[in-house]
Amino acid sequence: MKLLGISGTIVGAKTRILVEKVLEEAKKLDPELEVELLDMKQYDVQFCDGRDPSTYTGDTKTMIDIVSSADFYIIGTPIFQGSITGVLKNLFDLVNPEALRHKVMGFVANGGTYQHFLVIENQLKPIAGYFRAYVAPGYVYANTDHFNRQNELVDEDVLQRIKNLAEEVVHMQKALKAGDIHAYS
Repeated sequence: MKLLGISGTIVGAKTRILVEKVLEEAKKLDPELEVELLDMKQYDVQFCDGRDPSTYTGDTKTMIDIVSSADFYIIGTPIFQGSITGVLKNLFDLVNPEALRHKVMGFVANGGTYQHFLVIENQLKPIAGYFRAYVAPGYVYANTDHFNRQNELVDEDVLQRIKNLAEEVVHMQKALKAGDIHAYS
């Protein structure tokens, strides 16, 4: 099973830190799990122009292939102007919806205020619904106060929510793979 963490931004460090922490916790739960991080900073991705996703080349094709080949996901974004990043939205637009269908998704986000956690509920979960993905019931939202000056997560509640999210996505994926999605309770 391949768990792909997506850091859906080209600026800052906090989103990547959150995604990596969930991947680390998932790997602790299942050492045989294959984990990979897709850091959008490392790719020069074209804007989606509506064409068939299979016709893109270069970094765009590489990124589409990485996303399409994963079994389940941890998707992270900073919150800018009360919304997900354009980079992450572009990624969603580029990937064939069928590549994400019936796959488990967990979400992490970070922002400057405590209220921006609602972006996960109001934007990310509906996008996952469009893809007909299975969404972990929990998620992680962190703001600037949850990190120290060295960008280390120091808030115990956020660290616990990271562990909980890792448990949810791993458990859901195992139940789905076993053919018993109802085993998740």
